Amino acid sequence: MKIEDDVVGSVVNRLRRAEGQLGGVIRMLQEGRDCKDVVTQLAAVSRALDKAGFAVIASGLEQCIAAGEDGKVDRAQLEKLFLSLA
Repeated sequence: MKIEDDVVGSVVNRLRRAEGQLGGVIRMLQEGRDCKDVVTQLAAVSRALDKAGFAVIASGLEQCIAAGEDGKVDRAQLEKLFLSLA
């Protein structure tokens, strides 16, 4: 599967931000920060990862799943791919 270059750049940026956020969550836990603050940051990391995944899917969903012999995309595979991010 080939993801468009502009999408790759955007997704990589999102993932790097999520990586930084996750590092912050680890530090917060090690420092004994308040549970509410930790959960808030974990939610932010989760949303960042979801957005990265949705961007990849939106950029070329039909490219993610190989078309069958008749040239059609397997709808069950598409549904499974969507649900993997749910």
